[in-house]
Amino acid sequence: MSKDVIFQDLALRDYKETWDYQEDLFQQILDIKIKNRRENTQLPTQNHLLFVEHPHVYTLGKSGDLKNLLLNEAQLKEKNATFYKINRGGDITYHGPGQLVGYPILDLENFFTDIHRYLRTLEEVIILTLKDYGLKAERSKGETGVWLDVGTPFARKICAMGVRASRWVTMHGFALNANADLGYFDNIVPCGIQDKAVTSLNVELGEKEVNINEVKTKVKHYFEDLFEAQLTRKTSTNR
Repeated sequence: MSKDVIFQDLALRDYKETWDYQEDLFQQILDIKIKNRRENTQLPTQNHLLFVEHPHVYTLGKSGDLKNLLLNEAQLKEKNATFYKINRGGDITYHGPGQLVGYPILDLENFFTDIHRYLRTLEEVIILTLKDYGLKAERSKGETGVWLDVGTPFARKICAMGVRASRWVTMHGFALNANADLGYFDNIVPCGIQDKAVTSLNVELGEKEVNINEVKTKVKHYFEDLFEAQLTRKTSTNR
């Protein structure tokens, strides 16, 4: 069992290119696990954490409803946005510049084999990060992700989550609005939830822009702490 996690910051990168990269890493881990089971070997599996910002894109999860995308193909082009149906859980969400997207590709057998605990731990990473900025973030019952002012008329989501897992290997992850253009959320029913708003860290702090590198550092710190992991930076992002 290895809790070492290879960390890569991919900066701004196309969604489909990053999705394909995730799939490659995901399959590499699965192949090792299948080989270990078939041949009774104990080859170690790697763990990965990717940080990325995407150009404007909408993604729809397996359980999502296409009606929650409020744009047609022509309107997507007008907004310089793309759209993908993907293989994570959850409904529709938006990714774009100013949003910190994190993709943990982990073999949970190196950590704990509990998907519910995995999601709650990811949420806690974000909750603790936002606490450092003086925000009381929390969970909303029955709604994965991280929210502010839960239980009030002003409830708003600041971080969306959606994952895929097979043989205890994870992919996809979280999207934390740091300096996001919230106008793009007006084109969807975020996560299929009609009665709650979306917000961004810079909006909550009343700032034009927060230091995204500082946010990344905090997220990495709490990820290491809560997963009891050791992040090792991969300097090259070439596939």
